[in-house]
Amino acid sequence: MSQRLRFLLDTNILIPLQDTMLVLEPSLANFVRLAGVGGHQLLYHPASKIDIERDKDTERRARTLARLPQYTKLEGAPSSPRNTAQTSPNDACDNDILHALECSAVHALVTEDKEIHAKARSAGFGHRIYNIQTAEDWLRRLHEPAEVQLPNIEDVHMYSLTSHLDSTLFDSLRASYDTPERSFNTWFHSKAQTGRKAWIARIDHGEVEAVCIYAMQTDEIINDDKECLQGLSLKLCTFKVGEQIRGRKIGELFLKAAFRFATDNRCENIFVHTSPEQIYLLELLKDFGFEQHGTYGTDIMLVKAHPSSPPENELNALEYARLYFPHFRMDAAVRKFLVPIKPQYHHVLFPELAQQAQLFGGSSTAGNAIKQAYLCKAKTTQVQPGDVVLFYRTEDQQAITTVGIVECYEVHDSATNIMQLVSRRTVYSQKDIEAMASKPTKVMLFRLVGHFPTPITYSCLIQEEIVSGPIQSITKISDDAFSRILKLSQW
Repeated sequence: MSQRLRFLLDTNILIPLQDTMLVLEPSLANFVRLAGVGGHQLLYHPASKIDIERDKDTERRARTLARLPQYTKLEGAPSSPRNTAQTSPNDACDNDILHALECSAVHALVTEDKEIHAKARSAGFGHRIYNIQTAEDWLRRLHEPAEVQLPNIEDVHMYSLTSHLDSTLFDSLRASYDTPERSFNTWFHSKAQTGRKAWIARIDHGEVEAVCIYAMQTDEIINDDKECLQGLSLKLCTFKVGEQIRGRKIGELFLKAAFRFATDNRCENIFVHTSPEQIYLLELLKDFGFEQHGTYGTDIMLVKAHPSSPPENELNALEYARLYFPHFRMDAAVRKFLVPIKPQYHHVLFPELAQQAQLFGGSSTAGNAIKQAYLCKAKTTQVQPGDVVLFYRTEDQQAITTVGIVECYEVHDSATNIMQLVSRRTVYSQKDIEAMASKPTKVMLFRLVGHFPTPITYSCLIQEEIVSGPIQSITKISDDAFSRILKLSQW
């Protein structure tokens, strides 16, 4: 039987759904459609009804309440212990809704409320809360995996974007750039004249819907405390992902471009300043090792150390990879594994290899994000966070192609649990997950480090006595064998 997910819809989702006077955002309409395709349940919390009853727009309130019963009411929802007599009605509603998620009354909460997202993260279950774009993306990956394509990332000059300045993508930037002395457009044109460049992503009909403007700086003063970053640094001047493309890993793809650019140009740091209100961006940046370094006006300054040579310290392997990515620990204390992967799943995880694409160039593309998921039936339970994994493509290519760092390795026999665990990662259809979950399944969450310039073939592995026979399951290799593989691959 198909596994059904239960989504709790926050009040700010319910009102646009129920108000016939509003035009539904495409992502919201598609999320509702995909929930129907998969037989997933959309629920509302009793606290949302109370919240709606406080709506001062009497006509909208009546319309919403009249249509609310077409969704399932979450029965028996306990009140939040965080609520007191002093808690405001709005906060009490938020707390009750979050408490239902905390108690596992549902699989996920869908809300556009940034404060609820922040509360969920601080309480330790932020991974189960989604905005509309990320919730839609999750269901698209489950039910339409063949149609999920990440857009191209192009490396362009800023001046090629001046005709796009009236786009809604740039509207939210104007507030932070516009001053009495200078408008956003004036700033943009002045920087374009210097030859500055940007990475962009387009939506299906070619409109620019994400942009990351970048520049190299030397001995840059980065904050109000006059802190100086010595040597070359990469500045991400503007980092914006539009509503129509959010949830599709574009932020990770921009960071992937930034890390590769910084490595190629020997930049020792990467830095960006952003508004404290950009909670999704802040969360993403901190997950990849950016740390706060004071303020820049009303913005937060974030810096990621990006040393040319891997630094020596006593951090555990996973934390090391987070802080210094794409560097990772590969010393003798870190275990290494060969991971066989069938061609069809290799293509799902690493499509850019199949496309023979490069990240930079005239028509450059980036086919996948950094944080990935891999499912298998391997018997081993030895794999642990921080371990190095080498993906070996079986059948056709029979070669090691790719390096990753393990974040998590768990055993599950519930398709629903697996769907939740891999929801923000690479494409696995619900059909694939349910078929695998018929028996205990190993779920590996990992960070993609990179691909070998020269894949290491099975015949080479045999010749070098790294393996003695077919690679049919996850196999541990020695530190010496790993070193020889790196040398052979020209890493």
